Amino acid sequence: MAYDIADPRSQLTPTTVRSAPGVPAAPQYFEFAGLQPDDVSEAGTRSWIVRSQNCCVVYSDARAGDRLVRAGQPDEYMVLFPAPDASAVVSAGGERRDVAGSTVAVVPPGGSEIEMASDGVVVRVFSNATVDLLDRCRNAASYAEPDPNVAPFAPWPDPPDGHQIRLYPLADVANDGARFGRIFRCSTLMVNYLDPTDGPRDPAKLSPHHHDDFEQVSLQLAGDYVHHMRTPWTVNMADWRDDEHVRCASPAVAVIPPPIVHTSEAVDDTWHQLVDIFCPPRLDFSQRAGWVLNHDEYPLP
Repeated sequence: MAYDIADPRSQLTPTTVRSAPGVPAAPQYFEFAGLQPDDVSEAGTRSWIVRSQNCCVVYSDARAGDRLVRAGQPDEYMVLFPAPDASAVVSAGGERRDVAGSTVAVVPPGGSEIEMASDGVVVRVFSNATVDLLDRCRNAASYAEPDPNVAPFAPWPDPPDGHQIRLYPLADVANDGARFGRIFRCSTLMVNYLDPTDGPRDPAKLSPHHHDDFEQVSLQLAGDYVHHMRTPWTVNMADWRDDEHVRCASPAVAVIPPPIVHTSEAVDDTWHQLVDIFCPPRLDFSQRAGWVLNHDEYPLP
């Protein structure tokens, strides 16, 4: 891994690119503005649905008054409300919680509903146990056969105080340069709501790295990024790929399989917001004291 000394990830234990059990899968990129939605509700909410091997992302441009319903949800899922003026009500298990402003939410298993009080973006993230959504993903065919490089999904322990709606307003999170981003986890997922940036990333301070056996899903909420990708060589030259330098305009998702070497570069003089998604949660991030903001609510496995 290559991190600038000021990057908190430089504290992580270094790894080297291992010999992968299969040819690395190719990265995938989805710019939603240029794609027809995968679902349009009666109220006019437009949704784009994509997946990695272990998780599913539903990005919705939601209409006020619409209700996003889950019935018989098998496990916890997470919801992002990116807008500073977001307004919604989350209902599950007899609870009703009001969302006001940029918020990360954890929703318990079973029946649940998100009622939109205003127009706005809402992003729901599910594990691959949510089988009813997997076939609806526009890239479902990419996972007709499992990727041998990705460790199978296994949930972490349930919260000791039981399943409930959990809301984490981002305005309540103080800046801390010793911490990497704003990380939240539940029993199934981890999201790192990276600190927003204004303007381009310093090209002399990129962070090319890889993951041995887990995917990264990078969700762009604002700004343009160039995703730099390098496929490690195998002994068979026929498996080699040219490096990729793919520019994506928000909103977009990049699916990064292991052990692809990757780094994302914010470009242009605009506001940038990136969210990295992992399923199940990352152990190395979880072991860093103070990095996971809701650490006490979810035990390590």
